[in-house]
Amino acid sequence: MRSKLFTFIAAAFFLAACGTSAEDSGAGTGSGTATTTQPSTSSAPTVAAIPGPTPGSQEHLVVNVGDRVFFDFDKSDLMPAGRRTAEALAAWMNNFPAATITIEGHADERGTREYNLALGERRANAVHDYLQALGVQSNRLRTISYGKERPAVLGSNEEAWAQNRRGVFVVN
Repeated sequence: MRSKLFTFIAAAFFLAACGTSAEDSGAGTGSGTATTTQPSTSSAPTVAAIPGPTPGSQEHLVVNVGDRVFFDFDKSDLMPAGRRTAEALAAWMNNFPAATITIEGHADERGTREYNLALGERRANAVHDYLQALGVQSNRLRTISYGKERPAVLGSNEEAWAQNRRGVFVVN
């Protein structure tokens, strides 16, 4: 008896959910942000704004551009994907003229500490120079090298090393 009652209630909820219009359920297309609507004669509730990342923040950068570029083994020149990311970063920085960033240079665990600090510096400077060539003012960019001291991924294999050979953008 109890399972029949449960089945009946579940079926009623299912049918009620199927009867909801796209307007009531929030489905449809749009920019991904909701706006407050004026009350109408219907009993539809008002929709509050959906919070998102603060424009110009680190989270906004990560969502809209990405916060890193990757390098080949023992290289400091930007690969095509890294150039595209840096170009998107330059456009983002033009949209937020007050934003400044630090470019962190990183290396994988292979090599000496000193060598990897120098390699990380060359990587950070490569991103800095490319952004400057794209019109970003140098006084809005800072570089630092961490060498192999701050791995993103632990491990001694090519997959981990590839993730650790990077330049990271940090909004100041």
